[in-house]
Amino acid sequence: MKLLRKLYIQVLIAIALAIAFGLLSPRHAVQMKPLGEAFIALLKMMLGPIIFCTVVHGVGHIRDFRRLGRLGVKTLLYFEVVSTLAMLVGFTVVNVLRPGDGLHASVLDAAATGHAADGILKASTADFSLTHFLLSIIPRTLFSAFTSGDILPVLFVSLLVGAALSLAGKPDWNAYKLLDEAQAIVFKILGFIMRLSPLGAFGAMAAAVGSYGGTTLLYLLRYILTYYASALIFIFVVLGAVAGIAGLSIFRILSIIKDEAIIAMGTAASEAAFPRLVTKLGQAGCDEAVVGFVLPAGYSFNIDGACLYMACGVGFISQATDTPLSLSQQLALLAVMLVTSKGGAGAAGGALVKLTATLQSTRVLPLGGVGLLFGIDRILAIATSTTNVIGNSVAVFVLSKWEGMFDRQRFDAHGRAESAAPTQTASAQALKPSVGDHAT
Repeated sequence: MKLLRKLYIQVLIAIALAIAFGLLSPRHAVQMKPLGEAFIALLKMMLGPIIFCTVVHGVGHIRDFRRLGRLGVKTLLYFEVVSTLAMLVGFTVVNVLRPGDGLHASVLDAAATGHAADGILKASTADFSLTHFLLSIIPRTLFSAFTSGDILPVLFVSLLVGAALSLAGKPDWNAYKLLDEAQAIVFKILGFIMRLSPLGAFGAMAAAVGSYGGTTLLYLLRYILTYYASALIFIFVVLGAVAGIAGLSIFRILSIIKDEAIIAMGTAASEAAFPRLVTKLGQAGCDEAVVGFVLPAGYSFNIDGACLYMACGVGFISQATDTPLSLSQQLALLAVMLVTSKGGAGAAGGALVKLTATLQSTRVLPLGGVGLLFGIDRILAIATSTTNVIGNSVAVFVLSKWEGMFDRQRFDAHGRAESAAPTQTASAQALKPSVGDHAT
């Protein structure tokens, strides 16, 4: 019975029931689509508060950049470059393998209905460009950003508030406490909503299978394999090259953090490995100051797995819903996702929420296409959270090396010790539930 209380188990059961329902009674299964639409609407409702709290909280506490100086600048540049590379890998792999071609899931376009109900005019694909993105950032008033239903103005206002709080705020200000409390409330509400994800997954999967039969499952399997391929390419090619430039081996790094990677893999929650990483990276030769600064910042600003998730998700939805995107539109979307991918690393379903925020911001793709990912989000979250852990660990090692705050002897010695150590303890810990089941 304890197992049934786990959210991901409930989602898996809902998926199985939805598949059976869709195959046995397609006509009635299609009528379950409102359950998926309702879940999307609930996520949309929370996007503004989530983006505001996470961005302001992250930017408002970056006074350490002035103290750490060069390390802070290098860290930010590193995060942006690697995040961009992660998205480019995702876009490239999904464009080459094209897992969504032939699905023709236009029936899942719930976005048009929702926008009409909200009185919001949906922009056509041809209208979206980098210029449109830049102009749509600025709201008419400071508060209208939160009432228009658009995410881009919320991001803009959040960055302004966070920067102002960072420069003008004092450590004893109540604003920081209020912000922490507001963020706790917002994510608690999101936790309530995520408890309804089995219903959302059931409705979306039943509608998809009922509309297109078992063929849908084959396309989803193709997408899962595509996503895992993009994660492996990013880890061993991109992160491997970055580590090699710094004179480090990606295989030695993976050997050192394998226990933490297993924990992230078993729980599908990258934050579950955070406490162990703080200790492990310090023992492996990284300076404590670098670990204490780069690792927490990475969990908000260097979420490589979420970047991959969003890029691959956008490409798959584009193909599955027969909504082609030009190269310029994909690059413009990349610019949007470099902002929407930040923050909220430990939130349940965080990558899915960020993808929804991106589609809500741009409106170039059917928002209902997100429903295709509900059922397989847990499977994707395994690769997402593991990639997050590996990406942030590589960042700490590389930045420590570049700053001359790295002990090579401890790194080599720790790597040899880890290679000889048993992994039974980590495997057992990986089976323990995390604070946020399903978080990425």
